[in-house]
Order: sequence, then C-alpha cells, then structure tokens
Amino acid sequence: MKTIYKIARTELQTLFYSPVAWLILIVFTFQASMVFSNTMGGQVRSQSLGYGLYNATMAVFGGWNGLFTAMQQYLYLYIPLLTMGLMSRELSSGSIKLLYSSPVTNTQIILGKYLSVMVYGLVLIAILSVFMLFSAIAIYEADIPAVLAGLLGLYLLICAYAAIGLFMSSITSYQVVAAMGTLAVLAVLNFVGGMWQDVDFVRDITYWLAINGRADEFINGLICSEDVLYFVIVVALFLFLSILRLQARRQKSTWMATTSKYIGVIVIAMLLGYFTSRPKLMCYYDATNTKLRTLTPNSQNIVGQMDGGLTITTFVNILEENYWSGLPRNRNNDLRHFKRYLRFKPEIKMKYVYYYDKAKNPDLDKAYPNLSDRERMLKRTEIWDLDSNMFLRPEEVKKLVDLEPEGNRFVRLLERENGEKTFLRIYDDMQRFPFETEISAAFKRLVMELPLVGFVKGHGERDCIREGDRDYNRFAQDKPFRYSLINQGFDFTEVTLDKPVPENVDIIVIADMRSALTGEEQKNLDDYIARGGNMVIAGEPRRQEVMNPIVESLGVRFMPGRLVKQSDNFQPDFIIARPTKEADSIAYAFGVMYRREYVATMPGCTGLEYSADKGFAITPLFVSDTVGSWNEVETTDFVDDTVRFNPAAGEVERSYPTALALSRKIGDKEQRIVVFGDADCLSNGEISIGRKDVPAANYSLISGSFFWLSHEEVPVDVRRPTPPDKKVRVSMGWMNFWKIILMGVWPASLAFWAIFIWIRRRGR
Repeated sequence: MKTIYKIARTELQTLFYSPVAWLILIVFTFQASMVFSNTMGGQVRSQSLGYGLYNATMAVFGGWNGLFTAMQQYLYLYIPLLTMGLMSRELSSGSIKLLYSSPVTNTQIILGKYLSVMVYGLVLIAILSVFMLFSAIAIYEADIPAVLAGLLGLYLLICAYAAIGLFMSSITSYQVVAAMGTLAVLAVLNFVGGMWQDVDFVRDITYWLAINGRADEFINGLICSEDVLYFVIVVALFLFLSILRLQARRQKSTWMATTSKYIGVIVIAMLLGYFTSRPKLMCYYDATNTKLRTLTPNSQNIVGQMDGGLTITTFVNILEENYWSGLPRNRNNDLRHFKRYLRFKPEIKMKYVYYYDKAKNPDLDKAYPNLSDRERMLKRTEIWDLDSNMFLRPEEVKKLVDLEPEGNRFVRLLERENGEKTFLRIYDDMQRFPFETEISAAFKRLVMELPLVGFVKGHGERDCIREGDRDYNRFAQDKPFRYSLINQGFDFTEVTLDKPVPENVDIIVIADMRSALTGEEQKNLDDYIARGGNMVIAGEPRRQEVMNPIVESLGVRFMPGRLVKQSDNFQPDFIIARPTKEADSIAYAFGVMYRREYVATMPGCTGLEYSADKGFAITPLFVSDTVGSWNEVETTDFVDDTVRFNPAAGEVERSYPTALALSRKIGDKEQRIVVFGDADCLSNGEISIGRKDVPAANYSLISGSFFWLSHEEVPVDVRRPTPPDKKVRVSMGWMNFWKIILMGVWPASLAFWAIFIWIRRRGR
C-alpha cells in the first residue's frame, strides 16, 4: 500500500503542477456555477413571481435540467484531458523503464496512477458539494440524502471514465492519441446501448454495456446495486486490461497468450454484469425524502398479495399505430415501465408476441390503400429490417387469445399461475403508457374481486355501450381512454329495475331518465337503496318530474328551470362548475381540482336543493359562480332568445350546488351516493372536448366520484407525501449577488491560486 500511495502522491504533484489540472478545475467550477445559478435562480424567480415550488431540491440538481444532469453530460470532456498523460507521459519520456527496473509491480503502478485520479475526482465532487451546502441553507428542508446519492453516482461515473482513460493512456506514448482514444471508447459505450437491439442474444449485452445515463438513477435519488456494480465492474475491467497491457510490454509473450488474457477478462466482466443485472439479485435504496423512486405502499401491498408467478405477454400488431413501442429494438425501453414492480416481484416474466391483423390505422390505409394486410406487414418489416416470419398470422394469434374486442391494438395480457387474467392497455393521450395507477389497478384485478358498476337502462337513460356524444361509452368502457372505469379497476354491466338489482352490483348509475319508473321498478330501486347500495344519479333540465321521485327520498331535489350565466363566448346555460373546498374530504381528485383551479363543464344543468332531514350527511361538491349566475325559470330557447334576470319570477342570483355527495350509516357499512345536476358532464362528447381558457377536468369527476363510491378501493391511491422542500430563503437580489460570487469570484480565486503555484514552482 505504501508503494501505491507514493505513486499516487507523485502523480498528484505532477497533476497539480501542470496547467491542465488547474484549467479543468477552473472551467469545471465556472460551468457548474453557471448551471447551478440558472437552476437555483429559476426557483427563486418562480417564488418571487408567486408560483409555488415543488420538490425544489430535485429541480435544482436532478430532472431534465438540473446541475447533476448537466454535469453528467460534460464529464466526458474533462476526464480524457486528465488521464491522457498518466501512462503516455511515462512511455514517451522513457521513465517507464525506471519503473520497470524498480521493485514495483505492474499492479502497483496502475493502482497508484488510478488512485491519483480518484483523489482528483474527489476534488471535483468537493466542488459540487459546495452547491449542496448552499442548497441546504437556501432551500427549506432540502432533500440532502437525494443529493448525496447524486454525488455518489457522479463520482462513480468519474471513476469509470478515469479507468477507461488510464487504459487508453497505457496503449500509446502519444498523449493526444490517448485522449482521442478515450473519447472514442466513451462514444462507443454511450451509443452501444442502441446497437443490435433487434438480436435477442446481443440485446441485453449491448444494453448493459451502455454507460449513457448510468448515473441517472443516482441523480434522481435511487441507488441500485445493478448500477453500482456496473461501475465497479467497468473500473475493474479496464484496470485489469491496463495491468495486462503493462505485462505485455514488460514480459514478452505470444500474441495468442496476450489476446486470450484480454478475452478472458472481458468474458468474466460480461458474466458478472449479466448476473448482477438479474432482478432477483438486485437491491435498492431510495434516498429521496418522500420515496419518490419507489412504488407507493398501496401498490406494494397489491404486489405482495400476488403469490406465484406472473407472466406479462405483450401483443404487438405491426399494422396498428403503436406497434413501434414493442419492436425488438425498443424492448428494453418498454421494460422500464415495469422496473419498479420487478423490484418487489422479480419473478415477473416478460414475453412478446408479434403478429399482424386488421386494426384501425388511417395513416396505413392512406399509405397502402391497395395492399392486403399481409402485404402491408411485409412492407413494414422491410422498412424496419425485421424477419417477417416472426409475425403470426391472424388465425395463429387467435389460438392464443382473441384480441378483436381490444381492436387488435398494442395490449398486454397479465396472467398468473392460477389462471387469473386481465388486460393492460395503452391509451390515446399524450402519455400513452399506463401510470402506476393503471398498472396497479390491473394487478389488483388479479388478486381480488373489484367493484361492479351497473348502468340502469329501460327508460331512455344514457347508454354505456353506444358511442354517441350524449352516451356513456367513454366513461364506462372505452379501452383507449385512460380514465374509463374498466381501466381504473372497475367492471361494468347493464341492469334493469323490472327485477331486483343483483347482489354483486356495488354501484348503479341512473343518468337522464326520460320516463317515470313503474311501481315495481320503484320498489326494486328502494330495496337497493335500503340495503345500502351506492349510486350515481345524474339529472337534466326538463327531467325534473321524472328524476325528483328518485332523489326526494334522499333529501335532494332537482330545481325547476336551469342554471344560467351570461357569457360572451358560450351559451348562457353553459355552466362552469367549480369544486368546493369541502370536496377534498370526499376524494383527493376533487382536492387536486380545487388546488389547481380546474373546473367541471356542465352544458345544461339544474340546481340542486337539499336538506339533511332524510338521515344523509350532504356535502356540496361543485357549485356555480356566485356572481352573474341564477336559476332561469322563464327562458327555454337559449340559442335565439336572450336570458334576463327577473327577481319577480323567483330568480335569485347566487351560487347553486351542481353536484352533491350523500352518505349515511347502514349497519356496518357506509352508503354513498353522488348526485349531479347535469348528465352531460360525464358524456362521451363533454369528456373529450376542450375549450379555450376553460381548464376543464371532467375526467376527474369519474376518478373522484368512483374512488369515493368504491370506499377508496379503486382507482388505486398512488399519492405520495408532498415534498417538504417547496420554499427557498433567497431573494432575487441575494441570488444575483451569489451568482457573481459563484461564477466570478470563485473561479477567479482558483485561477489566482493556480498562477501563484506556477510562479512559485518556476522560481524554485
């Protein structure tokens, strides 16, 4: 160890007596200060403008534009300049012969040289640590453990780069060639992850070899054994290669013997990499304050209930719009969606089935209007350079599973060992892929019976099957719609009230009934209510006479007329309903709407009157505006006529409830009912539409209402604690001052110190 220490000390003296090491420190400090000043300044500016901050620590250091994220991209520029002379200088000057003649082993030479760079790397990390200390003071309750995880990741990355640079320096006596060779190797390791991804045998090897983004998990607060061991293996690999290179120079041996040693070391490293990347052998530590990089407790509980094996089979139809997600070259990226689940259930098996069949794809129809499905498949396989034999024919895939009800879209079949099955889909929105909410809901379907929603029909109600603008297909069962009941963990069915509501129905929906119930139907509904059944009741203007007999026994009444509010852009009966503060106590989705100032749009809405004399506790969920809103009882034509506020007709300008939550205790359970003054707010057309300057979130009416109605069972609650670091102590004036210190004074001080040492050394 003393010999290694002496070599390292000598190399460090050489480094810090050279202008290159100091130049790297100065440029690194300036660049880091510039990035940090921008990110921290952005947080200070946002707070000064009155915007709330969220997870300020990660915003400064991680994410897309944080300090550590940026510096990770720049490190490859610094390390080759640092390592290019480690061995090349010895080789070019001839001093390597002195080392050979001394009682120093090849291993000691390499480890001593490498130790010096590791110490220099600690200096770079110390510079970054200054920003961590600054943030610990400037940010309230800064998430320091997550920052430390990021520093660890960057240091391991520096060590890996240094080992590669040392090896390249041992190959040539030309320092510039060593630097260029190091850059070339780093370029290969950065891009190798995307190479040969179509070849099953090679895919995992090249993906594991890729160094690009290896520190990302660290930077975002997650320490994974696979990533730590990756850096350890890479460092060990290139150090061994460097030692072998010195041995080859020092002790003449055959070309075959030297090559076999190189290959042996590389093969051992590959095998170690393979085993350390197996899910069952991996361990994790989430350093973030709120465990942001880990499944939520509810999801962990669901996975914990799933005994036995689980197979996730992804069916990829090359004639469908989303086929690219499951192509072999994208498979490793696709598997990332389940990485958090593999942590808690490493025995999950992932399979891919490729096929072709007719699917909705207008672009493909336009591109190849005259080709058959098979000819279209052959065209696409030719474009992507794929083997057409890997794609099953329609009749072959139907022997495995019938995907026609899924529209032959990109879909996953989740199947347990006990035979339980369910589908997990992708959706027609900006994010496309399922979030933790949808994945956990699908998993939950495999381990327990989920709520069954019955849509009442027989009296002209909104239909859960049809796809018209006024119907409820999208709300109930539209497979590509993320917030439909079937994608959030519910099953649905149609029910009629001419016979008792089945016992297995947990929630019924009565929307816009157009004709009155018969005596027998009313009795069956009353029996369902009496046994504590949960309900959604949605009324409409001109349906009060039909709907009021249903809700009056609950202490609710649909008011005559309809709510109006004069507007320059919309019809007066278009109501923008805002969530109440009390709605947050009913469902967190309503609380999110309240805090973010989202609204529910209700085109044609009746006001709701209520009293608590029927034994229900009633909470207003949504209300109309206080100013300029009233219940119009005279005007019926809202297109050609003009509404006028007329107090003499009993019209009162005030805020009116448009949605209510009712609850009462029946036996050992709580009955829950939601009443809407508008049925259109849940319709296919209204959920899908967007209007300028109207922040509508009608999909939250589904997730919020049914979360409460299912007694918080589904959708799965994947909320996390709010990160406490949501405020900074620094003002814009002080931030500008510190920007000058960080970007000007600090690098200038380092430059002054470097010049001082250089002059002093020349004087000696």
